[in-house]
Amino acid sequence: MKLGILKTDAVRPEWVPEFGEYPDMFTVLLGREDPELEFVVYDVEEGEYPQDIDEVDAYLITGSKSSVYEDKAWIARLIDFVRELDARGKKLVGICFGHQVVAQALGGKTEKSSKGWGVGRHTHTFTERPDWHDGGKADFDILVSHQDQVVRNARGARVLAGSDFCENAVVQVGDNILTFQGHPEFVPGYSREIMEFRREAIGEEAYSRGMASLDRAAESERIARWILNFLKR
Repeated sequence: MKLGILKTDAVRPEWVPEFGEYPDMFTVLLGREDPELEFVVYDVEEGEYPQDIDEVDAYLITGSKSSVYEDKAWIARLIDFVRELDARGKKLVGICFGHQVVAQALGGKTEKSSKGWGVGRHTHTFTERPDWHDGGKADFDILVSHQDQVVRNARGARVLAGSDFCENAVVQVGDNILTFQGHPEFVPGYSREIMEFRREAIGEEAYSRGMASLDRAAESERIARWILNFLKR
């Protein structure tokens, strides 16, 4: 399988030597579970798109510091591309910003949450277990970093998992789109760097809670298997 990664942001240069760019994080996460998976990166923030939508088997949209409701030409073009992917029935996975842009493109809405920042390790719970789920426990831990939240889902979306803080944490649209508000590609060290960098914006309470949450590992490998199960079904 060939996966097209739609890159929507750049990692701060001083962090790249240790953590890589966002596509690198997904290459490590998903490649560890399936060494035969191939990756193609399209920097959509810089206007890079496939010449043929079928040159890869499926797509994944990364996270971004941008908000999907910002008036930026590259975001408007990405929204159009998401609509095209959906119309063609192409498999698509959205992560954080990608989760939100899918909702925004397909009839939903994202806005800055009154609940403030979600950072560190959060627990989300499945209320419905789809066929790509492993059948294990309903709860799962994932690293998060977001202030925006989906407040209205895409048309026809099924909300599969959430929490009190984030009701729309895992969403599926039809048989071809799966989105996560959290970041399975993050490692604790990267989550820690982001919280340190945004400490003032996040606020001391959320910062302290987020830092303390890193004492237990997130379930990134489990989530990677879900994503691959979904893409290959």
